[in-house]
Amino acid sequence: MYEQTFKNIDDKLRQDAGCDSEIDYIEQTSWILFLKYLHDLEKDKADEAALKGRDYEYILDEKYQWDVWAAPKDEDGELDHKEAMIGPDLVEFVDEELFPYLSQFRQQHIDSPKTIEYKIGEIFSGLENKLHSGYILRDVINHVDELPFMSAEDKHELSHLYETKIKDMGNAGRSGGQYYTPRPLIRAMINVIDPQVGETVYDGAAGSAGFLCEAYEYMYERMEKTTENLHTLQKDTFFGKEKKNLAYIIGTMNMILHGIEAPNLLRTNTLAEDVRQIQEKDRHDVILANPPFGGKERKEVQQNFDIKTSETAFLFLQHFIRSLKAGGRAAVVIKNTFLSNADNATISLRKYLLETCKLEAVLNMPGGTFLGAGVKTVILFFEKGEPTKNIWYYDFAPERSLGKTDPLNDKDLTEFVEIQEDKPETEQSWNVGINEISDNTLDLSVKNPNAPDGDELRPPKEILEEMERLDSETNSILQSLKKLV
Repeated sequence: MYEQTFKNIDDKLRQDAGCDSEIDYIEQTSWILFLKYLHDLEKDKADEAALKGRDYEYILDEKYQWDVWAAPKDEDGELDHKEAMIGPDLVEFVDEELFPYLSQFRQQHIDSPKTIEYKIGEIFSGLENKLHSGYILRDVINHVDELPFMSAEDKHELSHLYETKIKDMGNAGRSGGQYYTPRPLIRAMINVIDPQVGETVYDGAAGSAGFLCEAYEYMYERMEKTTENLHTLQKDTFFGKEKKNLAYIIGTMNMILHGIEAPNLLRTNTLAEDVRQIQEKDRHDVILANPPFGGKERKEVQQNFDIKTSETAFLFLQHFIRSLKAGGRAAVVIKNTFLSNADNATISLRKYLLETCKLEAVLNMPGGTFLGAGVKTVILFFEKGEPTKNIWYYDFAPERSLGKTDPLNDKDLTEFVEIQEDKPETEQSWNVGINEISDNTLDLSVKNPNAPDGDELRPPKEILEEMERLDSETNSILQSLKKLV
């Protein structure tokens, strides 16, 4: 029903000189969608208050409300062309008045970050209108005005369309891929972890909030639809953090469209927090995440962790372990070299994981799982509180070649989800006891003893990458020694 509206919006955005990529399209669509959503939400609350004989205090001043600046209506409910701004006047209002006004909400509500008011300020304090043409902006606003947000059916359809836009952005190249984890992989991870109403679900590297949105869908479909359960799911279940503003607004909008009115999503650098300061009140029952890998963190960031490493994903893994409650469960995507890297930091991290958590399963994924990135990844499934005694490995379709023309689908991971509880030995799965792992290296490499062709060898590219990394570390150590001489 609304697919054509989204297509019309993209067609208009492509015509504007300020928008030249899928990332720009979803960014600009998102802030306009958010303001239309806010208008519909406020109108619904005002109508509800009126039925109870109460006045409703609007969040936004009248001048900045959607039906005043964006879509004023005449007596027939049609756009009032005499009142509606267009052209340079519209762009000037948005850039010079609307955005500055909305951005100040962040400071005004700094003590209440969970409120919708604070989120308005967060979104607009780090965002800019990229549309140069006020005529194109007028057309986009008119299309967005056609979209209703209040009914569950409308939100369901809009959420699917929005997810498609996120996927398109993820497929657009390396810069977009950081925002998109394939949904079939997310759903498989959630099926294994099986979050329940009453538990909290956390992602400290939320991106587009795919894990939180899919977890919401999973729990909503399976729970008893009581008022108490719905309130718990809305307010006290899903928590996330995201560093980048674009990802933050996309994640916020995605959660809203999936039915979470005021998402508990914070814009903050998770790695800037000292893991030693994490308290019981900060911990969660379930963690689902795909932290960014390949990033290099500065030494001052590394000081927040017991195991010092510049690898972003390895710092996130420490954060996740610390952020789990005793008995809490996690599923975390990580680069497969985590299992075998021979540097002291990675060995120490593997030791920390194995001693503090029960690493129950390792799902080995092929290159091409993440479109636009050929890196091989594994998913670690673990429970906090008891040391690891046995690890079950599952090697996903070793012969399968994933890519844009043949992406991962839900059927691909059906067998893994179905058999993971029993952890059987098959041609694609095997068990490794902790006593079979070297005490010195704690090497957890994927080496399938049941594969028809024998043991799986590490690809040459992976070996070369590790050699380059070790050479770099050696040079760094030599440079440090020279300074001491």
